[in-house]
Amino acid sequence: MLQLSEADRVEVVVLVDNVTDNLSLLPSYVETEMSRLWKRGLRVWSGRCMCCAAHGLSCAITAWRGDTTHTLLFDTGPDVEVFERNVDRLGFYVGRVEGVVLSHGHWDHAGAMLRALVMIQLENGGRAVPTYMHPGMHRSRAMKSPDGSMRPFEDVPSQDQLRQHGATVVYATEPQLILDDLFFVSGEIPRVTAFETGLQGQHCRTEDGQGWEPDPLILDERFVAVRVKGKGIIVFTACSHAGVVNVMTHARDCFPGQELHGVMGGFHLSGVTEGAIPPTVAGLRPFNLKSIAPAHCTGWRAVGALAAAFGEAVAPAAVGKTYRF
Repeated sequence: MLQLSEADRVEVVVLVDNVTDNLSLLPSYVETEMSRLWKRGLRVWSGRCMCCAAHGLSCAITAWRGDTTHTLLFDTGPDVEVFERNVDRLGFYVGRVEGVVLSHGHWDHAGAMLRALVMIQLENGGRAVPTYMHPGMHRSRAMKSPDGSMRPFEDVPSQDQLRQHGATVVYATEPQLILDDLFFVSGEIPRVTAFETGLQGQHCRTEDGQGWEPDPLILDERFVAVRVKGKGIIVFTACSHAGVVNVMTHARDCFPGQELHGVMGGFHLSGVTEGAIPPTVAGLRPFNLKSIAPAHCTGWRAVGALAAAFGEAVAPAAVGKTYRF
């Protein structure tokens, strides 16, 4: 069994998310975008200084252990301009990123990957950037519309494109530890619940590239986890196409006997998946989580249900927020 090292502390900067929120009250371990900007020297508030929300997710996760510090970029969001603007506004130094994890093969998590790699190398002296991916995420995908036609997604950058932009591509289907064993990247997530059925209607190209076949489960999806001293395991799940209860169940199996402190990311409980909100809330109760940070594709109804069920443990993500554990 892989032994995840314990970090003294962890900081998460939300670089891209669907929403912006500088007004809601927050627990002490979360800082708003505006507070961060003020500390950086902002003295006149205006739209020109604010981050941009967009449909997607990107988080920079930094872990400290003694004199060791490592930063991982978890997804890049959907758009180059949004990623660049937010990195600049937040004063996030991309040169400290030592690895990139792409959670799964969807454009809203990979759209800025190539530019992010270039930005990192411009600041790190030109060193190659380890980029951790599942080999199955390069197949073209589409949603089947009611009239039977396919609505294609933008492809994830190819292996050659990634390498040309400075990535050292590391493919894996099994779990692995990276960056001095401070980060755990899961393998494929087992599907054990009856109510978490993936993304219905999604298809992927057949192996011969000539047709389409159903692909609701998105088996290339993976999560990242860190272990924080005095708290426990924090799980980062970018979209939870596997279902957030399946994600947390697998995390518990990966770290037997260790407390699961929190979960952060998209829970995919919006739109046609809103029927899964009640069993998801019930399924999360046994984990006794101290921090729940719904983001991206969770949806407002699910955020409301989570807040009603778990109270102050819920601190929804928004672009520019900083979480310190």
